[in-house]
Amino acid sequence: MGNTTITRSAEDRQAEAEALHASIVEQVQQLADSGQWRAFLEFARSFHSYSLNNLLLILAQNPTATMVAGFRQWQTKGRQVRKGEKSIKIFGYREKKTETAADTDDAAEDAARVIRYFPTLSVFDIAQTDPIEGADPLPRDPTQRLIGDDDHGVIAPLTTHLESQGWKISNEPLTHASGYTDPQTQRVVLAECLSVEQSAKTLLHETAHIELHHIDSVEEYRQHRGRMEVEAESVAYVVGGLCGFDTSAYSIGYIAGWSDEDVAVIRDSATRVLAAAHNIVGMLDK
Repeated sequence: MGNTTITRSAEDRQAEAEALHASIVEQVQQLADSGQWRAFLEFARSFHSYSLNNLLLILAQNPTATMVAGFRQWQTKGRQVRKGEKSIKIFGYREKKTETAADTDDAAEDAARVIRYFPTLSVFDIAQTDPIEGADPLPRDPTQRLIGDDDHGVIAPLTTHLESQGWKISNEPLTHASGYTDPQTQRVVLAECLSVEQSAKTLLHETAHIELHHIDSVEEYRQHRGRMEVEAESVAYVVGGLCGFDTSAYSIGYIAGWSDEDVAVIRDSATRVLAAAHNIVGMLDK
């Protein structure tokens, strides 16, 4: 970490942390007022939900894919697949009834008359498409992953600290997540396709989960997942700001989603967030 963070007084750093947390509330409220998050949520829900096998197929062929749809589906969404783009192959599902000599009420025979097959389908990622002239623009995703190549002094010291506490840090292919923490195996996993800056932010997020004891009880995490995700990402945003990088392009939309745009959830978590941020900055200073 740069000397600016280390040499700031504790009072100055606390004041900056409080200002950063207050800015989360303001930015989430602005996002809610604009309707951007809701519009994007409705848009995202319009996409087909793919099976795990198909998600793995998609990412194996295009690791950076974010939203995929068929050629004509993209046209209905106001976008055109560019000429020459290579399709992503997945498996569909179809059922076909065979003809029988006589009708029967026997359920077993009815089931036997159905043939199931899995045709190969072609889909394209949104990055392979362009807007159709005159069509309404797509709503912008409020959670834009960071693209910088500087970790701002975060990854090495946090990795060292977590490993000293018995945690193992690894980069692995993940399907629609930037990272996760497994308390049973004491593993922190980061998606291998992330930029350096996004990896740093994600490591801050997962460290916050550990520091805030979110994953001490899996059952409690499931019951209070929204609040805990808000707290972890708020810590990442605050510590990122103290380290000199702005995570708002990703964090604000993420927090808005998990709080359901309720700024009271964010305000109520301030004490816990600031305490965890203080502890993590202490780890980095060492």
